Amino acid sequence: MAKQKETSAMEIDDDSSIPSDQISNPKFSVNVLQLLKSAQMQHGLRFGDYARYRRYCTARLKRLYKSLKFTHGRLKYTKRSISVTTVTEVRFLHVVLYTAERAWSHAMEKKTLPDGPNAFQRSYLIGRLRKAVKWASLFQELCSIKGDSRTSLEAEAYAAYMKGSLLFEQDQNWDVAVKCFKSARAVYEELGKYGDLENQVLCRERVEELEPSIRYCLHNIGESNLQTSELVSIGEMEGPALDLFKAKLEAAMAEARSQQAASMTEFHWLGNRFPISNAKTRVSILKAQELEKDVHGSAADSLPAEKKLVLYDKIFAAYHEARSCIRNDLVTAANSENVKDELSGLDKAIGAILGQRTIERNQLLVKIAKSKLNKVRDDKNEKVTKPEELVRLYDLLLQNTADLSDLVSSGRDRKLEEVALAEECELKSMVFRAERCFYLAKSYSLAGKRTEAYALYSRARSLADAALMKLQSANAADQVMIKELRTLYNEIRSNSCVEHAKGIMEEENAPENLSKKISNISLTGADKKMEKLLMEKMDMYESAVGGANMKVVPRIETFPPAFQSVPRNPIVLDLAYNLIEFPSLDARMKKDKKGFISRFWS
Repeated sequence: MAKQKETSAMEIDDDSSIPSDQISNPKFSVNVLQLLKSAQMQHGLRFGDYARYRRYCTARLKRLYKSLKFTHGRLKYTKRSISVTTVTEVRFLHVVLYTAERAWSHAMEKKTLPDGPNAFQRSYLIGRLRKAVKWASLFQELCSIKGDSRTSLEAEAYAAYMKGSLLFEQDQNWDVAVKCFKSARAVYEELGKYGDLENQVLCRERVEELEPSIRYCLHNIGESNLQTSELVSIGEMEGPALDLFKAKLEAAMAEARSQQAASMTEFHWLGNRFPISNAKTRVSILKAQELEKDVHGSAADSLPAEKKLVLYDKIFAAYHEARSCIRNDLVTAANSENVKDELSGLDKAIGAILGQRTIERNQLLVKIAKSKLNKVRDDKNEKVTKPEELVRLYDLLLQNTADLSDLVSSGRDRKLEEVALAEECELKSMVFRAERCFYLAKSYSLAGKRTEAYALYSRARSLADAALMKLQSANAADQVMIKELRTLYNEIRSNSCVEHAKGIMEEENAPENLSKKISNISLTGADKKMEKLLMEKMDMYESAVGGANMKVVPRIETFPPAFQSVPRNPIVLDLAYNLIEFPSLDARMKKDKKGFISRFWS
């Protein structure tokens, strides 16, 4: 299939469509964007594996050289250049294009190293980008002469993108870089208006991938008032053309954090001040605090829940990195008790903040689950939340609040802020208990267990009432929490009444339902779902006709009865007889007496 795509993207113009004066100089057609996109997605760039894509380009070039008989000597390397006169078929253009791709993928491989490129690797990276620009420019020149108009335009956009990427990486000539990116964008915008649907989609995707690089260049020139949060949101986009931009953005933000961390000497938490001496710890804490601004800032309400969950994951990663640095410092710390106390206090503070963010994240998950609780399953097969899932989430929240309360309460000299946080955890725990009991009652109600559901609703009502009284008596009461708790109290009350009414109705209809179910009892039944037989449940205290939510007809016993094994007399096998050696009895046997004449006849 990949070969068919490549051949479709390498079509040569039909000779019948070429004028007679151009038959000697045919025009080749290469769908550059479609060819490269297909190769990139199939050979590693779907997962950002530039090394695999570079190996593919090398293998592809080797096959092209061999098929074109354009090798460079057997024992000694002989340079062979590709010029206009050399290009006699479309595969020569592919040689130039894949050579540029190989150099570009090698540069991107160095750029996306885990710890970033060092000075030597960066110099090598820029050299490979220069090589890519050189081959892309040659590809543009050859296509302008040997290619048709569309191929020439695509080659021009490709060369402009490569040149812009080089200047982007060098951090210089931002005005020239933005001109190159704008030129490529204009070409792809025009090409996106024509051709088949797949080509139009590819062109639109390329335009979207180029847009962040253009905005970043304008930001460096000073012609754009791009905010840091907007840069971060742009960096979350996907695409091979954006990897260079994302690496540049991450490096710039890391440098800014390092500069800001130099002025950060203390960490403030609940009236406590903890000195920070490790630079890595400061950078990690600053990164987490920047992400917290996005979660709790003014624009947080407009963020979708999925993006907030991604931000919380990044916050956890940053704080965990800070805690690992703190614990390494604790291991390597000297015998100074003051240093160890300060590091232990800082570790406790970071752990408490992690606990608070975990509670916030789980509350967000509860909010998402509640929005899907009363939904009807649509055509997209969207998962509908069950009450049991909310019970599990509230179990997690109760565990989180208990852990946070234990952490804050630990220690000898506690400040007023720590005592207030412990009381807040206790209040939240009461609210979570009421919510958990409410959704547990709902799950019993859906199972048709009216008595248990009504008892749980009554328990949830008493818990909500106690939590509401305690919240109202608190000094700094959270009005939002009070409002939510009142809504919950009203829901519990209404559901309790409904459950009570359903229980009375079922009790009224119990004799009729019982007689109907008894009349439906079958001896054998033809149901595929096998329930436990009535004769097998004689030692259990259960209804003989099944529960309210039972859909299978109850069965008494299997008929005809199954075969049973009957005991029989054992078979005795005398295995020792053949091994016993009996004594000879010849001496005791009576011998026959024979006469003289009979001896001759024996």
